[in-house]
Amino acid sequence: MTDDLIGLLQALDSRQYRYGLLDNYFQGVSPLSFLSREAKVALKNFDQLSSNLCRTAVLSLQERLRPSGIEGCDAWTLFEYSDLDQLAAQVHKDALLYGVGYALVWEDASGNPRATVESPKQVTVQRDPVTRDITKAVKRVRTGKTTEAWVYYPDRVEHWRALTPSAGNAGYELMETVPHSLGLVPVVAIGHEDKASAIDDLLTIQDGINKLLTDMLVASEYAGRPRRFATGIELREAPKLDANGDVVTDPDSGEVVMEAQNPFPEENRMMISEAAESRFGALPAADLRTFESGVRVLISQAMMVSGLPAHYVGLLQDSVTSADALRAAEAALVARAEARQRQFGVGWEQVARLLIAVRDNVDPHTVTARCVWSPADTRSQAQEADYAVKLYQAGILSRRGVLKRLGLSEDEIAEELTASTAEQMAVADARAANMASEMGLFRSKNIA
Repeated sequence: MTDDLIGLLQALDSRQYRYGLLDNYFQGVSPLSFLSREAKVALKNFDQLSSNLCRTAVLSLQERLRPSGIEGCDAWTLFEYSDLDQLAAQVHKDALLYGVGYALVWEDASGNPRATVESPKQVTVQRDPVTRDITKAVKRVRTGKTTEAWVYYPDRVEHWRALTPSAGNAGYELMETVPHSLGLVPVVAIGHEDKASAIDDLLTIQDGINKLLTDMLVASEYAGRPRRFATGIELREAPKLDANGDVVTDPDSGEVVMEAQNPFPEENRMMISEAAESRFGALPAADLRTFESGVRVLISQAMMVSGLPAHYVGLLQDSVTSADALRAAEAALVARAEARQRQFGVGWEQVARLLIAVRDNVDPHTVTARCVWSPADTRSQAQEADYAVKLYQAGILSRRGVLKRLGLSEDEIAEELTASTAEQMAVADARAANMASEMGLFRSKNIA
């Protein structure tokens, strides 16, 4: 084994606990951190309650990150061949949740360049401390009988194998070395492995909300309904029964153990007593609105650190009444999504350069690529179309620019321009035929 393999596997293992913790919060199984051990035992039926704001914070950004094309080269067809136009959402989810997502560029069985989506739980990279470029990477896969590891370098790929499905950082043997001429590590990081997760600031707030919601449910169970009471009534005694329904006896004296019982069964709607000193009353139900106030405070803090608008986290205000009000409410979320587009676009452009380099056998540094994104904001189609048409009529935008502004992908724009050109040519041919027919008719009339 080499030091590179050991170091990369140790780096991969060092992040597994954090990834598992973040994944639990995303799945809504975060622990109730503010409960004592005794309280957790008593409230075992509520120990997984979660409002799951963490998932909302991740998915609200993920759904606004939609690559629509690659400019500068024809890599978008290779993106579609690799299904990255659909699988990019998984990389973005990983990058938002764990801080980084990965894509691996290589040849498939047909010899065509293909990019695959890789999990941060299986892949990690090592960077140059000065340039921050990736100098080596590892991918580890556990099968039923073995553990496979691939180490990626700028000039080769090493395949290592351990004959156990749970190999740690030892016991690997080199199986194969495959050279390549890319000059770059074919593993691309979307985001950065040292960056914070999009939900880091939400974790403690999520714990607080879960705690208050659990307290509210417990209070509703034990004090949420009015309870009746009676005084001055003699309790009755009955033999104590065990779980099997048998009478319990004292192990020392052998006598039957008696216990006091409520003379009025819970199902009785009326309580009657012959004793003159008897008094009846009812305890008021607990007011649960105090829990609502606490939840509102914590949700407002969650909105502040995540940029989520109020209509994403519950009915905390009046409904949004217009498109302008909706855009204003989502301004912070849109700004964060656009910042993520700029951050993740660097990685997708690197994927495009590697795909072209694998296909054409050229230096990736000579390939120009720029990632194009669909708009991150919520737009009114009627207003956007009217605005684009006015810009076209004023000569500010071309027809391609109008279609791009309307959110069409590069393929859709090319198809629309081709269809439009064909329609214009057909109309011109029809007009020319009509003019020729009219000229022929005019000449025949003059001859006559």
